[in-house]
Amino acid sequence: MSDFDIIVIGGGHAGCEAASAAARMGCKTALVTFDKTELGRMSCNPAMGGIAKGQLVKEIDALGGEMGYISDSAAVQFRILGRSKGPAAWSPRAQVDRNLYENLMSQRMSQIEGLEIIEGEAAEILVKSGSTCGVKLKDGAVITGKAVILSAGTFLQGYIHTGKIGRASGRWDEKASIGLSRQLEYLGFEIIRLKTGTPPRLLAESINYSKMEPQAGDEDPYYFSRRTKNSDITGRQLLCHKTYTNNRTHQILHQNLDRAPLYDGTIKGIGPRYCPSIETKIVKFPEREKHLLFVEPEGWDHPWIYLNGFSTSMPVEVQEEALNTIEGLEEAVMLRPGYAIEYDAFPPNQVKYTLETRLIENLYFAGQIIGTSGYEEAGGLGLMAAINAVLKLKGEPPFILDRSQAYIGVMIDDLITKGAPEPYRMFTSRAEYRLTLRSDNADKRLGEFGRKFGLLNDDIYKEIKNKYLKIDDVLNRLKSIKISLEEGTYSALELLRRPEIELREQIKTIPALNDLMNEDREVLEGAEIAVKYEGYINRQTADVERFRRMERKRIPAGFDFDSVPALSREGRENLKRVNPPSLGAASRLYGVTPADTAVLAVYLKRGDVPCGTFHDRLSI
Repeated sequence: MSDFDIIVIGGGHAGCEAASAAARMGCKTALVTFDKTELGRMSCNPAMGGIAKGQLVKEIDALGGEMGYISDSAAVQFRILGRSKGPAAWSPRAQVDRNLYENLMSQRMSQIEGLEIIEGEAAEILVKSGSTCGVKLKDGAVITGKAVILSAGTFLQGYIHTGKIGRASGRWDEKASIGLSRQLEYLGFEIIRLKTGTPPRLLAESINYSKMEPQAGDEDPYYFSRRTKNSDITGRQLLCHKTYTNNRTHQILHQNLDRAPLYDGTIKGIGPRYCPSIETKIVKFPEREKHLLFVEPEGWDHPWIYLNGFSTSMPVEVQEEALNTIEGLEEAVMLRPGYAIEYDAFPPNQVKYTLETRLIENLYFAGQIIGTSGYEEAGGLGLMAAINAVLKLKGEPPFILDRSQAYIGVMIDDLITKGAPEPYRMFTSRAEYRLTLRSDNADKRLGEFGRKFGLLNDDIYKEIKNKYLKIDDVLNRLKSIKISLEEGTYSALELLRRPEIELREQIKTIPALNDLMNEDREVLEGAEIAVKYEGYINRQTADVERFRRMERKRIPAGFDFDSVPALSREGRENLKRVNPPSLGAASRLYGVTPADTAVLAVYLKRGDVPCGTFHDRLSI
């Protein structure tokens, strides 16, 4: 077959972002997938975004990725989560038409110049002199390439469990990839087994929604993508609903725990702690009388309902019996049972901050295969892997986002320094600088990079710059307007700092601001956040500067941690295992104590071992 610059294996969310970015950055790219009509398939929840995940999608879009725009185009409902909290927690979420998303993504990928989609199964990563040189397919065909991005999701040795019934499968109705991970293990990679799961799908018309609490979308939707100018969804969004399990539901599940693969020893893989199965919930939280479930439509005209919160691998008959005890689901028809899936993954300490593997040059890992869980996390990793693969082939410095720049940076740093003993899920609590990593300013933080790499067009970039010029203009006008009150004279900006005063009210009541009545919502919210949270943002900015001072203390490549006798044994072993690029990264490693960090700082200050450059060291 033809020679390629970059070969991407896997057509899920990581693979689509990787293949799109690589091709649009000018590399001849191949995407190897089982079926070219199923690109970006939503194998679990038909939704995108949510708490912290929405921030990831906004960041992907700011860098010029595909996920946000496709989600907006396929959405059936938009909601901002975390509205009761401060702006650091505001997270956009869209309920998405599953089939439409897949169709739009497949269509988009087929239109990208320089991208060839090849149907087939990757059986072997070709390696020559310590560097990858292509891929061999199961049918014997060879695709040569300068770099390979592996983003195989749950397909590597994938195995599905429903009660005592099990079979090799990558998703419910799709074959697994057998053999590829074993070849990588033979090459020296460490492999772990992880597990995830999904709930049953129900027939929409068999559900009694009158017994449930409806959940409407936002009247004035927030979109993921700046490319989305407006949508015809407003006013006709689909409803989601809430219902709950009960004591009878729990009793049925308890009585059948001996038949659950999670509890009879069948499943060995480690599952996500923050998205447990319903059987795990009733075991770990026996004091709870009920658990919240979300009844979510799978599309505009799709006959299926996704029962969010009821992930399970119980036998089919147990699932049906338990479901029919739930209010509104008494007559529900189950169209597909819930199931668990085990799959091979690679501990993420085996990749560099660029996501290139340490063992084989120009081989990159992205998505669930390095321990993440979720479409959004996978998409961010696929995009970053592609950008770095292209930059390396062009001989340019790598692209590294640190923890103060993006949730994507937090995720990659977490994976490398803390590992993935269970499938990793992003939360706002993982980001210590979350007030400055908001969903509303992702374009400001990352748009410059998207433009630099050729992934964000000039028109979109100009819109971003114009938005922040307008915010500055609003702030300057608020400063200049003086208002006399009984207790003294204040600027409109000073008054806006008061919790009870809102900018929109000021615009209505202060004649000099009346012309802002029709100003873009993003501009007004950006200005209001800047005023009301100024003190908090300033403090966090100071924290970021302290963080960056630690990050600037580079640990040289090849640093001999055994030569530092005062390090704790556990700290030394983890430092050797991860080989962190900076003192800051070292301090975040599990088992590295503050005393270890202090000792390292002393040794690094001696300067007897020359440090590499910032980019050279970070790519190690």
